[in-house]
Amino acid sequence: MSGTIVTAGRGLYVAESVGATAYANRIAAEAKIFTRTSSEIRRSIDSLLKYITWAIVIATPLQLWSQFHLNDTGSWRDATIRATAGLVGLVPEGLVLLTTLAFLTAAVQLTRQQVLVQELPAVEGLARVSVICLDKTGTLTTGHILFEHLEILNMFDDAAVRVALGLIASDPAANGTLSTIASAVPVTSEWKTTASIPFDSSRKWQAVQFEDHGTWVFGAPDILLSTDHEISKQVLALADSGRRVLLLCHTPSPISGASLPTNLEPAAYAVLKEEVRADAAETLAYFAAQGVGVKIISGDNPATVAAIARSIGIDVRTPIDARTLGTKPVELVNAITSGSVFGRVSPEQKRSFVQALQLQGEVVAMTGDGVNDALALKHADIGIAMDNGASATKAVAQIILLDGQFSHLPNVVAEGRRVIGNVERVSNLFVAKNVMSFVAILSAALISRPFPLLPRHLTLLSTITIGIPAFVLALGPNTQRYQSGFMRRVLSFAIPAGAVAGLTVVIADFVAHQSWGVAKEISCSVVNTDNFVANTECWRVGSGATLAVLIVFFWILILLARPLRAWKLALVSTMVGLGAFAYTVPFAREFFNFNLPLGLMIESSLIGLGGIGVIEIFRRFIPAK
Repeated sequence: MSGTIVTAGRGLYVAESVGATAYANRIAAEAKIFTRTSSEIRRSIDSLLKYITWAIVIATPLQLWSQFHLNDTGSWRDATIRATAGLVGLVPEGLVLLTTLAFLTAAVQLTRQQVLVQELPAVEGLARVSVICLDKTGTLTTGHILFEHLEILNMFDDAAVRVALGLIASDPAANGTLSTIASAVPVTSEWKTTASIPFDSSRKWQAVQFEDHGTWVFGAPDILLSTDHEISKQVLALADSGRRVLLLCHTPSPISGASLPTNLEPAAYAVLKEEVRADAAETLAYFAAQGVGVKIISGDNPATVAAIARSIGIDVRTPIDARTLGTKPVELVNAITSGSVFGRVSPEQKRSFVQALQLQGEVVAMTGDGVNDALALKHADIGIAMDNGASATKAVAQIILLDGQFSHLPNVVAEGRRVIGNVERVSNLFVAKNVMSFVAILSAALISRPFPLLPRHLTLLSTITIGIPAFVLALGPNTQRYQSGFMRRVLSFAIPAGAVAGLTVVIADFVAHQSWGVAKEISCSVVNTDNFVANTECWRVGSGATLAVLIVFFWILILLARPLRAWKLALVSTMVGLGAFAYTVPFAREFFNFNLPLGLMIESSLIGLGGIGVIEIFRRFIPAK
């Protein structure tokens, strides 16, 4: 009685479970469980932020101690500025913002293509999918069912059969299949109903008992008849041609409880045909070309499902009747691996199929439109629903195809690839800068040197080699195919590159001091200008270190921007131009405290080029996986 309302009459019932233990409430509770879309990018960014946080915790006391210790006889303001410069470089400002922006722009772009993204990480998810599970009705087919003909059996009266079938199909709660039959077989007479059993997806049949006309049962032939029955053979032949067949049986036995009535005699079968989506074959061929496995899991007859699957180019092998399988994921692993088409799958089995694939390490997408698909969509890594589907199914899906066009899915994959590829580039830039600052802090402390860069130098570096390029790269096109190992690739590139950049800064600073004779005990304050000569030399030193690290980071930018299309070359050229502007235009040189004689420029450039050479050695002998 759960979820029902008594509008008339009276009766007795036995409550086997109530409240939270009732079936309807259990299903509702499971569907309401909050889960977040699986996202490798989100997990990786979270891990990167944790690592960076620990780096800040370690570097902060070291930087503060080293800078104030080195300036114990000098200006505390200068020590504060130097300490701040190093610590600011450890903060990955913009990384989370640009990652979110990349997801957001992809979601907006997909909305224009009639694809609603309900969770931003779902954009990335479909690009990572390794197996896509499809329901047949409403997914591979349009959901429009065509009535072909009604075959009367065993000399049953044609009029009586049509009246019984018409009354069954005219149920106010009829689904699309019954509505199609009701249109083809209208009610021509009224019989009094004395008992009924409604249709249920787990039973695959329904029954109505009429006064003076016996009991009529309508449902799946393989449920109502044994497989060796003559009618079953006819039905199987029709199913093999892709037709959907529903059997009408008669019995004088009354309805008793919810069990299937006995002594069933076939009276007629209705032959239906589903309209296959015009874009289904092309879309599935695309996924096959991308190495994505396809599994068809449907509640319909396995032969019918297999015939439709073959018509759109799926390698069916042998269709499997899910009633012969268990329901636990571990029991389904072998079956789901060897088979590609499954029929007579219950809602619980669909969920178990998804979980079985996930146990094997697959990233699973599930598409569907009916309530019986909701549990599977809920547990899949990516749930995809049609806009004309059930509300419960759309509520748990991460992606909704607003116009029901299956052909939009390749566009989602393309956007996902763009997001993954671009966020990886952006992450490499930010993490390389963080590593550079950490290594520079550590190295400067070890050799008892002030931190080589001022905050304004870090601002220039962050703006023209990271901030602006990262913004452009995060939104640019990217067709690179997805490969697992986002975190591993970022760290294997950014750590060596950032470490080389950090050492480049310290080496350039050390060489400049040695070459230009600026004693380390002389204050390099840019706040107190009492010693103008010392400050002039300090600007020279900071200028050289900044130039060296700019050269290294411009090379890092070029590496990450490959392949170098015209717009990327324009981006890099513009950033290099901004760097030249900062060094050559008088007011910019004054703002950034740049004073770069020719000799120091050559030394710093050579050190920067040496850093590039070391990065290339790392890339040649320790390539990122």
